[in-house]
Amino acid sequence: MDFTPTEEQRAASELAADVFGDLSTPERLAGLGSATDAELWKALCAAGLPGAVEETGLLGLALLLEEQGRTTAQVPFAATCVYGLLAIGAHGSAEQRARLLPGLRAGESVATGAFPARRGGVRTEAGDGTGVAAGAGARAEGTARLTGSVPVVPWLREATHVLVPDASRTLWLVRTDDTGVRREPVETTAPWSAARLTLDGAAGERLGGADAYPGTLAAARTAFAALQAGVCAGSLARAVSHTTTREQFGRPLSTNQGVLLRAADAYMDTEAIRVTAYEAAWRYDERLPCAAHALTAAWWASEAGKRVVHTGQHLHGGIGADVDHPVHRHFLWGRQLDAHLGSGSQLLEELGDLMTSEGQT
Repeated sequence: MDFTPTEEQRAASELAADVFGDLSTPERLAGLGSATDAELWKALCAAGLPGAVEETGLLGLALLLEEQGRTTAQVPFAATCVYGLLAIGAHGSAEQRARLLPGLRAGESVATGAFPARRGGVRTEAGDGTGVAAGAGARAEGTARLTGSVPVVPWLREATHVLVPDASRTLWLVRTDDTGVRREPVETTAPWSAARLTLDGAAGERLGGADAYPGTLAAARTAFAALQAGVCAGSLARAVSHTTTREQFGRPLSTNQGVLLRAADAYMDTEAIRVTAYEAAWRYDERLPCAAHALTAAWWASEAGKRVVHTGQHLHGGIGADVDHPVHRHFLWGRQLDAHLGSGSQLLEELGDLMTSEGQT
């Protein structure tokens, strides 16, 4: 394994750090409320960063998402890259790639995913046989009518396309402005423009074969774990800055042993999230089995991420609970990512089932 970034990955990461650092400031975030930062999204797409993910792979995306997490930038970067560019690039037909990828690269289209598949969530019926699904005249390998609901889908309010797995874990691409698609806004702890997705005979265009769902799910878990690594790194950086400048009893807070130990534990947790996400991303890019590694990264992001953002808030004392303070934003994002990835016990149960089945095989 070699997680050393390539020259292209390093250049993209440095560019992302500049764009996020310049535009996703605490002052601008406070003014946005729960809205998506349209100006920042336009700048990222103009810089070619979403499109660069097709060249730099999932590991390259992980580096970019760390930079987003450090600033808690309110853009659908992870969702569009994972459920759009990477999923269509890996599993779409030549016609689907030619039709859909240019709009996603340019930011004219935004993708998200109703993941993971839930029992009884979405069911399908055979299409009408015309082959028309996602837009006028669009040809697809297969079509179906989708019915069901998903309680919370991140960035759905902004999305033009949503990737939906049905009960059999077949992937369907649905246009959010089509007949039979309804979006109801849902407020979460983090401002992700989330919504409830309800489908009532909505047209779906099949994406990929049997390997499309597990591959996309592993990529999504890895990407959101990398985002959590950035959120934790940002929270810890703010805690370090605060405790080294804030004095109590005539000396900086950082000189207290209890503060040092909490910060050290948070640093180790953050590094564990980062390295497990890197390993899963590297294996995905190398086309090696990565489902278990993605689950491991998700577990660390959920369990350790929760600890880190709590530490960041705790080390700020009373001001950490101020909803207008930047570290509180990291706390809310960390808890939202914990919820989105799934509880630690749930992820461990799935990991145990996977390892048991692989051992039997």
